[in-house]
Amino acid sequence: MPPNTTATTGDTATTGATSVKSGRKKGRKARLIVLVLVLAVIGGIAYGAYWTISTVRASFPQTTGTLRLDGLSGPVDVKRDGYGIPQIYASSDQDLFMAQGYVQAQDRFYEMDVRRHMTSGRLSEMFGKSQVKNDEFLRTLGWDRIAEKEYDTKLSAATKKYLQAYSKGVNAYLQGKSGKDISLEYAALGFTNDYAPQKWTPVDSVSWLKAMAWDLRGNMRDEVDRALMTSRLGPQQIQDLYPAYPAGRNKPIVQEGQYDELTQAFRQSGGTGTSGGTGTIGGAGTIGGAGTIGGTGTTGTTGTTGTTGTTGTTGTTGTTGTTGTTGGLTGSSQGTAGTAGSAGSSTATGGGSTLSGQLEGLTEVLDDLPTAVGVNGQGIGSNSWVVAGKNTITGKPLLANDPHLSASLPSVWYQMGLHCRTVSDKCRYDVSGYTFAGMPGVVIGHNAKIAWGLTNSGVDVTDLYLEKVSANGYLYDGKVKPFKTREETIKVAGGKAKTIVVRQTQDGMPLLSDRDDELVQVGKKATVNAAAPDRGDGYGIALRWTALDPGTSMDAVFALDRAAGWSDFREAAALFDVPSQNLVYASTDNHIGYTLPGRIPTRSEKDTGALPVPGWDPKYRWTGFIEQDELPYEYDPDRGYIVTANQAVVDPDEYPYTLTADWGYGTRSQRIADLIESKIKGGGKISTDDMRQMQLDNSSEIAKLLVPRLLKINLADPEVRQAQKLLEGWDYTQDADSAAAAYFNAVWRNILKLSFGNKMPKELRAKGQCLWVDKIDSTGPLDDDTKVRECGERAADQAQPDGGDRWFEVVRTLLDKPDSDWWKAPKSGTRPGAANRDQLFARAMIDARWELTAKLGKDIDTWSWGRLHRLFLKNQTLGTEGPKVVQYLLNRGPWKLSGGEAAVNATGWNAAGGYDVVWVPSMRMVVNLADLDKSKWINLAGASGHAFSAHYTDQTGKWADGELLPWSFTDKAVDKSTSDSLVLKPPRRSRRGRRPGRAGCRRGR
Repeated sequence: MPPNTTATTGDTATTGATSVKSGRKKGRKARLIVLVLVLAVIGGIAYGAYWTISTVRASFPQTTGTLRLDGLSGPVDVKRDGYGIPQIYASSDQDLFMAQGYVQAQDRFYEMDVRRHMTSGRLSEMFGKSQVKNDEFLRTLGWDRIAEKEYDTKLSAATKKYLQAYSKGVNAYLQGKSGKDISLEYAALGFTNDYAPQKWTPVDSVSWLKAMAWDLRGNMRDEVDRALMTSRLGPQQIQDLYPAYPAGRNKPIVQEGQYDELTQAFRQSGGTGTSGGTGTIGGAGTIGGAGTIGGTGTTGTTGTTGTTGTTGTTGTTGTTGTTGTTGGLTGSSQGTAGTAGSAGSSTATGGGSTLSGQLEGLTEVLDDLPTAVGVNGQGIGSNSWVVAGKNTITGKPLLANDPHLSASLPSVWYQMGLHCRTVSDKCRYDVSGYTFAGMPGVVIGHNAKIAWGLTNSGVDVTDLYLEKVSANGYLYDGKVKPFKTREETIKVAGGKAKTIVVRQTQDGMPLLSDRDDELVQVGKKATVNAAAPDRGDGYGIALRWTALDPGTSMDAVFALDRAAGWSDFREAAALFDVPSQNLVYASTDNHIGYTLPGRIPTRSEKDTGALPVPGWDPKYRWTGFIEQDELPYEYDPDRGYIVTANQAVVDPDEYPYTLTADWGYGTRSQRIADLIESKIKGGGKISTDDMRQMQLDNSSEIAKLLVPRLLKINLADPEVRQAQKLLEGWDYTQDADSAAAAYFNAVWRNILKLSFGNKMPKELRAKGQCLWVDKIDSTGPLDDDTKVRECGERAADQAQPDGGDRWFEVVRTLLDKPDSDWWKAPKSGTRPGAANRDQLFARAMIDARWELTAKLGKDIDTWSWGRLHRLFLKNQTLGTEGPKVVQYLLNRGPWKLSGGEAAVNATGWNAAGGYDVVWVPSMRMVVNLADLDKSKWINLAGASGHAFSAHYTDQTGKWADGELLPWSFTDKAVDKSTSDSLVLKPPRRSRRGRRPGRAGCRRGR
C-alpha cells in the first residue's frame, strides 16, 4: 500500500438508522466480509479486492489537499513525514487543539473510543456480556464521575477551552461517518451488534488520566501479595522476599539535598539558585487539595515497635522496621532498614491462610481488568536521565526517556508536534513529543526552551481498608455510619441491561468487595486481633486512592508544554498530582533538574502502607498530604547528571516521610549511572548516539552475580555440561542471537521456580502450574501428612516470582546462606532433590537444559535468546478476544528481541510465566538541547491505528533494532521532512457573510 492514501473526506451522509436484515443475510454478509478480508491479506482478487478497498481502506485518513471544518477561525496546516507523524501549525490555541483532535481521530478514533468506554465502565456496550464484570468494577471506582467533577470544579478556564476545542475537532471528524468509515474494527463489531460511536466530550479526555493513574498506582499489588503469602509463608519468610533497599550500592535519585526540619521544606545542598522562566504559568489554576499536615513527625523511617508486636529482623543497614500494632496485620515493609516481623501475638497462628481467602477475589478482579498503559501495575518502570552540558560533546544538555509499558497495538503513545505560527498571548504553544490519543497537548517531549521526561515514581498512593459492614452501614470509631450509595445501569450489547448499587464510605472510599462473587466472602476470613469488632458476616474491602479525588493533572500538561524555564517547570509539575511521576528537566540555557510532584499521603506511625489495615480504627486514616515544598528535587547537581529508573527517590533515612514501602531496587538506575561515569571519566564527553546506545544496554546484572558460581558446579550429565560451557566467556549481554543468554535465563527461571515459586500459595503462582502440597487449615489428625493438588490461579504475566530486581536482591542476600531452607527442593521423577544452594543450582541447570531442548531443540548451536524472547503486538480488543481470523488480521509479530528483565533495555518477561515479552520500552527519545532538530525519537508501533495502513507498525522493526528516527522541530526542518500536507480551513462564507448551514467537515477546492 502507498504510505498515504486519500479515502474518506468527511462529506458522506450523516449516520442514520441501519436497515434491518434477516439473521441469515447478516450471517452471509459477515462471512463474506471475513472471507474477503482474508483474501485481501493473501493478495486480494476480483470481488475480494473490491471489498478490500471499500471496507479496509475506507477509514484511511485524508492527508493531502484541503478540508473545511466548521469551528476553525483560520487555516491550519497538517504536515506529515514519511512515517505519518503529524506536525500541526495554527494561529490560535483553539484552532491548534481543534486540529489536534481532528488529526488524532483520523488516525486513532477506535482506540480513543475503547479507552473512553473503559474509563467510564461501558465496555459492555461495545463488546457484550463478557465485559460486564469489568464494567461493574470500573463503575464502582467511578473514574468518569471524578473526571467530570475535576472538569467542573478544578481545571482552569484555559484548560477547559482547550478540551472543548479538542472535542470539537474529534466531532468534526465523526460528522457524517458510519462506523465502517472510521475503522475496520467497527465493521467487525457490526457482525455482532449495532454499536455506533457517539460524540466526544471534554470529560472523555480527562478520564484517561485516571486510567493512567490506575496502572501507575504504586504498591497495591505488593500490598495484596504480602497478605496472600501468609497462607503458606511465615513472617520471616515474607521478610526474606522483601529485602531492604540497597541504598549503599544503588544510589537514589536525589543525592544533593536534605529535608530542613526548621523550615519544613526540602533544600538542595549548596543552593545553586534557580533559573526563572520568561513569564509565569498563566491560567493553570492553583494547587488544589494539598491540605496541611497534622504535625511533621516521622512516619517510620526508623520504625517504632508496635504495642503488641515484635520487631522484625535487622535489615542490611541495621535499623529496625516498623512492626504491627493493635488491629494490624502480618507483613513487612521495605526501607533501608529491616522490615516488619509478626504483627502481634494475637494474630500469630493460622492467620495467613485465612487472609489469602480474604484477598483472592480482589486479585482475580485486578487480573481481569483491561490495562490502560501497564501490566495492571506490575512491571511498570521507565528510564529517564539527563546529562549536563559540561559532560556532553555539544556543550548543552542531553535528555533521554523510555517509559516501560505494556506492549500494545496501536502503541499507547502518539507522536506529534503542536506549533503556533507566532507564539503570543493568542497562541502560546510550540511543542513536540508524545501524547495519548484522546488527550490534547503533549505529555513527554520538548518545546523551544526546555525538554522533560517522565518515569513512574512508585510512591504509595493507595491503601486497602477492612470494613466492618452491617445492614445499617459500616463501623468507624465505635459508631455505625451509613454508606453513600448510587445506582449504575450497565447497558450490554446483545443482552439485557444490569443495574448495580455502588457503596462508598462517607469519606469517598468505594467498597470493592461488592463487585465480585468471591469478594462477598472476603471479610469472613480476615486476620485481625482480639481488639477487632465481631466479624459477623465478614469484613468488606474499601479503597483509598488519591486519584479518586478531583485534581489538576490536565492543567499540568498544558503548563509543562509552555514552560520556559526551571521556575515554570516546577510550577507546572506541582499541578501533576496524579499519577505521581519523576520529572527530569533540561533547558537550552544549560541547566538540568529533577522534581517529584504528586499528591502523596502521610500516614500515622501505625500504618506503613504495606498491608491492608483496619478501617474501623481512625488511627489508620491518612493524616494529610506532603506539601509541595517538602518534596525532593535536584537542580544542576555537581556530578553533572541525574538518573531516574524507578529507584528510591531519596535515602529514606534522610527524609521524614515514607514515600513507599516498595521502590524498585535500583538495578537499572545504577547501571545507567555506571555507563555515564565510564563515559565522562577522565574528561570524556557524551554524544546523542551514546545516549541511544545506553538505552540499548542488554547487560544482565543477575548473570554477573550468578554465572561465576554456576561455572563451579560439577555436573555429571555431559549434555548439561555442554550447556554449562555456553556460560564460559559470556559477556553477560542478552543479545537476541545469544545462546548463552537463552541458557542463563532458563537457569535463572528454574532457580526462582525451585527456590521460591513452588513454595508460593496458589493465588500467586501462574495458571496451569499444579503442585502436590501440604494441606492448610486442616482439622484432621496431627500426623496427617496427606498432600493436596493445588493449581496456580494468576495470569502468567502477573505471577510470582516474576524475576525482577527485587528477586535479584532476594537471591543476593541468600547467597551467603548456602543451607537456607529456601535452597531446599524435593526430588521430581529422575531429577535430584536439593538440600543446599549448590545442589539447587545444579538441579536448575539440569531443568533448564531439558526445558530448552524441548523448546529450541537438542542442538545448542541453534539456541538463541530471541527465539525464546519474542514480542507479539496484539490489538487490545478484537486482537485478544475476537474471532481467530480477526486476530490474524489485526495482530502483528513476532519480533525476536534483545534485552531482558531489569536490563536498561527493559524488554520485560515474567519468569513465573514464560519468556515472551510482556512490557517494553514503549518509546525512546533523546533530546539534544544544543540543536533540537538533531534530537531523535521512535515509537513502538506506528502513527496509525488502521490495521492495513502503511503506518500501523512501520516503526517497530527499527525500534526492535535499536534505531531512532530524525525528530524535526523547526519550521525549516519540518518542511524538509514533510511528505504529505493537508490544509484545514473554516467553511466558506456566503455572499451575505453567512456560513453554510451544514456543520462538520467537507472537501475544499
